[in-house]
Amino acid sequence: MITSEDIARVKRGSADPEERIEQLEKQKEILKAACKKSGETIKALQKEIEELKAELARAKEDHQYDNLVHQKELESLRKK
Repeated sequence: MITSEDIARVKRGSADPEERIEQLEKQKEILKAACKKSGETIKALQKEIEELKAELARAKEDHQYDNLVHQKELESLRKK
């Protein structure tokens, strides 16, 4: 992440290229860590989505079965 301190340093024009390289290396490591964490978060969310899809499919099947049972009950009551 670029901080306000970094912006001020750029505006001043850092005279030391080695210092700038060091700053960029630190930023690179911060970005790599953030990307890794984002990737892990995405994987966890994808897993949760798949679990929710499976749960929804089971709920739909249960609902269909319940509807069928109720329909047969109604038919049986109508015959009486």
